[in-house]
Amino acid sequence: MVELESVPELVDPVLVAAFEGWNDAGEAASGVIRHLAATWDAEPVAELDPDDYYDFQVTRPVVELVDGESRGIVWPTTRVSLARLPSGRDLVLVHGIEPNMRWRSFCRELVGMALELGVREVVLLGALLADAPHTRPVPVTGAASETGLVTTLNLEPTRYEGPTGILGVLQDSCAKAGLSTVSLWAAVPHYVAQPPSPKATLALVRRIEDILDLTVPLGELPEEARAWEHGVNELAEEDSEVAEYVRTLEEQKDATELPEASGDAIAREFERYLRRRDG
Repeated sequence: MVELESVPELVDPVLVAAFEGWNDAGEAASGVIRHLAATWDAEPVAELDPDDYYDFQVTRPVVELVDGESRGIVWPTTRVSLARLPSGRDLVLVHGIEPNMRWRSFCRELVGMALELGVREVVLLGALLADAPHTRPVPVTGAASETGLVTTLNLEPTRYEGPTGILGVLQDSCAKAGLSTVSLWAAVPHYVAQPPSPKATLALVRRIEDILDLTVPLGELPEEARAWEHGVNELAEEDSEVAEYVRTLEEQKDATELPEASGDAIAREFERYLRRRDG
């Protein structure tokens, strides 16, 4: 069981989690956790024992310099931190590396911790490589534990079938424990898969705003997303085959985009604008 260090009683806590590796194309999902932690000064309260879940020949520990002289070992694991939102609600952030083994025990530990903290709502973040043009809004698909929740939250439902990562297993475990759970997946263009992917990170942050009905300070994320898109544009212009491929993806995307979907997106953006103005 996760040992929590001096955690007070939390106020209506919501858990947001992301895992590096297979579930985290372009590090877009883990980028959200880092952004939220920095924005609201999250304090670490626990970490899972890495010996239980990681094969260190596959996911190796990292040697780091400490104070420029002595060396320390940073072990691959999953860490838990807490932050207080401006509304007074508490935020439980889970950031880790996808474990190499004992996934069911891993999920039981995290779900047990969530229940101990009084969590009733869970948001899981992932990112996948897709045939998506970098010049268009980042598609975010979703799955939810409760029938109708995807529609209520205006999410594009995922239709994926096949191998899953720790995110899929954790969602199933949370749902079986009675936790209201939503998973969000951002589509990262496969031809620019290297991290970071600030545009996809920004898209996930905005969907979190919608789901939790809050305003997240965006900091440098919008500028970083614009700079990323500009940089990819320049790379595409240098390669005619890539440029033609991007145009093909744009045409496919524009042809399948329904007018009502565009209207919903505009409405969500307007609601975000009102929240920021009123905040």
